[in-house]
Amino acid sequence: MTRKIIIDCDPGIDDAAALCMALFDPRVDLLAITATAGTVDSDQATCNVGAILQHLDPPRYPRIGKAAVPEDAPVADERYLNGPDGLGGCNFEETGRHHLLPSEKVIAELLRKHPGQVTVVCFGPLTNLAKLCRRDPSVLPLIDKVVISGGSVSQVGNATTAAEFNMFFDAAGARDVLASATTKSMVPLDVTDKMRFGVDLLEKLPNKNTRAGDFMHRIFSYAFRAAHQQLGCEMIPLYDATTLLAVIEPELFKWENMAGRVETKGELTRGMTVFDQRMRREWPLNMEVAIDVDDEAAKEMIVRGLRYAGQQT
Repeated sequence: MTRKIIIDCDPGIDDAAALCMALFDPRVDLLAITATAGTVDSDQATCNVGAILQHLDPPRYPRIGKAAVPEDAPVADERYLNGPDGLGGCNFEETGRHHLLPSEKVIAELLRKHPGQVTVVCFGPLTNLAKLCRRDPSVLPLIDKVVISGGSVSQVGNATTAAEFNMFFDAAGARDVLASATTKSMVPLDVTDKMRFGVDLLEKLPNKNTRAGDFMHRIFSYAFRAAHQQLGCEMIPLYDATTLLAVIEPELFKWENMAGRVETKGELTRGMTVFDQRMRREWPLNMEVAIDVDDEAAKEMIVRGLRYAGQQT
């Protein structure tokens, strides 16, 4: 059986890799890709979704949701690792799609059309789901599950010393989503940061003569250069591909029910995910959290998914 999903993302290189997998995986019925600001600003995020689809030209085009300018967003992005356009500075052409609906409206329409059947997979800040929580809460019970790439249980942050980027960028939105009456799974840095790939990944990608192969060789080559130059690191993590794998191959992960919240006011701790792990827990359990992964098997499946995309283009 295929799983109906909506991918909500802020397309940088990491998100783009996961989209390559999702667009061609026969187990996935990708209904929509909804854009949000984060790695890049809202206009660029929307443009990148269209550019990825246009370049890959999948057999079935999902709907696109337009990103809105977030409220109270920090002056932060991840262009230094993803390029000025978020996609390795490749400037992929995007013809432009007029009259796109806002992302949260696209999500709401599809949830009403397929009640109880749709998994919303969030690769970026949780801005769009938070808007649903505030403006159209009646659709929340229609979500099958929300799967979140982000947060941290005990790992140090990657946006600040305390916070993971997606939670930091829209801490108030993350707070509202984690507090919402939805079934939630979180795949935090503790797990995704283990899924690092060396430059030999380039040798395992599809042939450059394919659409997907050309796309991936260009963005991953940039990612490895940026990681080396900016971080002094020779490996790159694929956070969002790992999170997609948690949706379609959940048995590769070890899960634990937890009670978690997001700090929104701390001067040093904005966006920190805090979990009540006391012996006498007082907070209610509100999500399942991936606490471990069979990283070798998971890496093999990610490479297989990327190669399969090339076979289809």
